[in-house]
Amino acid sequence: MLITIKRPAWLLGLSVFFIFITWQTYGRVSSNWSEHGQFFNSFFPGSGAFSSKTHDVVFSSSTINHEYFMIDFGDQPARNPNIIPHPLLEETWIVVAQLIPESQYYAELVCNAMFVNDTLQCINHAVTLPIAPTYGDKCVDDLAYITLNKGPHDARVFHGPNSPYTIYGSNSKFTCFGQWIQDFRSLIEWEHEYLHNDDFVQATELQRPPPYHDFEKNWFLFWSRDDEVYVHYDVVPRRVFAKLEFDGSVGPDLAVATQGHDEKCIEKYMPKIGPQLESIHQATNSLSISMCRRNDRACTPDESNTFIFTIFQHKTYFNFHPIYEPYVMLFEQIAPFAIHAMSKRPFWIHGRKGADQDVHQAPTSESDELQPPVVQGEMFYVTSMSWKTRGQKYHGYIDDVLFVAFGIEDEKTGGIDVVAGDLLHTLGTC
Repeated sequence: MLITIKRPAWLLGLSVFFIFITWQTYGRVSSNWSEHGQFFNSFFPGSGAFSSKTHDVVFSSSTINHEYFMIDFGDQPARNPNIIPHPLLEETWIVVAQLIPESQYYAELVCNAMFVNDTLQCINHAVTLPIAPTYGDKCVDDLAYITLNKGPHDARVFHGPNSPYTIYGSNSKFTCFGQWIQDFRSLIEWEHEYLHNDDFVQATELQRPPPYHDFEKNWFLFWSRDDEVYVHYDVVPRRVFAKLEFDGSVGPDLAVATQGHDEKCIEKYMPKIGPQLESIHQATNSLSISMCRRNDRACTPDESNTFIFTIFQHKTYFNFHPIYEPYVMLFEQIAPFAIHAMSKRPFWIHGRKGADQDVHQAPTSESDELQPPVVQGEMFYVTSMSWKTRGQKYHGYIDDVLFVAFGIEDEKTGGIDVVAGDLLHTLGTC
């Protein structure tokens, strides 16, 4: 005997409404997710504490719950990850991350990885990249301990228009701690492409226009429309970038040509930092993007619609716990490379635990009285980005999917595959 339960019409209507809203939110991957932030926060507590007025929420285009995925290096602890497509194997990516050190010896782990139950998992034992330690004599006084460092720090692995590279920190000939570059293909088995001797096959220290900082980090390369390569050193207190040669030397600081324009844009959109315990950091490599859809017949990449973009982060360090909020910056692909647009607010990675979930227990000490009361959330540190599709290197479109990779609390590695346009919803143009 079939038993039926009569439901009031209003309950049926509510059910239909819920299904419709869920379809609107989950089914339309390239829609403006930030519009649905409040909805997700109410029905899915794992989304953390965010507000659509303060963050743009980005969602995975592939995981079952649309949250970020973990990157599994097996029994080896790692942080600050990178993901690039494998050049030959379908549905396979190369992942690289910093082996969490137990001494002054540092190394970068690498393996081939595939998705298993929404985890990007090494399919072979992760090994260390064969990056030799470097030496210098510029670490003195309070920085003398850095001389003991052996091996690469916080490598970024990324594609240029033609080749993959890695940039990493190591002891410097020009300052205490510098940035080095090497063609990534020279460090792993990459058999199907010819390596050019003038393309950083050997580890090469990158230089910068003076003055140097004692500890240099987070530099990124970018390529102009005609494939000339440049190094971007700083975004605040003002931009600094220069043209790069293959011996690591650079020309003069070119940012002065657009300084007036950029300062106005930075003043308008850059998050304001406090007098202490706050800073702005460059975070990722760069990619280029055409602000139209790949399959749109009217979409022809040109100077008016194609820009270089990168992610920078606003760091706060209250109660002995860093928090990084990521923002996007776009700048022109032709000289003088003026800033085109910046995020009006940071993006929130779906699944990141918010301040309401007691992620971090701040220590109790007298010095806490000197810091404002801050309810802590989960620390995500964005490190790199790449296009997800095999064969796609530097350039993409707003409907292409890209990986954003990040470290979690300096203990774990994660990533999220998002539609590129979802990172660009609330741009303010300069």
